[in-house]
Amino acid sequence: MPFKIMSLSDAAAERIAEIIEDSEKPVIGLRVGIKNAGCAGVSYTMDYVSEPVPGDDHVRDHGVDVWVDPKATMYLLGTVMDFEQTKMGASFTFKNPNQTGACGCGESVTLKPADLKAIAEARAGA
Repeated sequence: MPFKIMSLSDAAAERIAEIIEDSEKPVIGLRVGIKNAGCAGVSYTMDYVSEPVPGDDHVRDHGVDVWVDPKATMYLLGTVMDFEQTKMGASFTFKNPNQTGACGCGESVTLKPADLKAIAEARAGA
């Protein structure tokens, strides 16, 4: 079984499918990345994808497509992307095992690169 960089919850996949369906422009999925931002270090980025960027990593999960900026791959390995709705709003969230901290306002996080040796050992033991 191939290793997925990240996976999607049912709610995230449903929301991505809605975004694709409701878009006025041709959209085939989302692109996820990270950028330097905030007091904790980085924030997640998301953009519509009408045409895949050459070199991006591709994840197909629950019938929807997500592309990952290769600069973010090592920081997103093992991440589960979710979509949460509360009384105050709705947003995509990331349950990332590589996160080591977050700012108090929730705008940015601190990430470390994934431990490839630990991932390989876990896969070998499974």
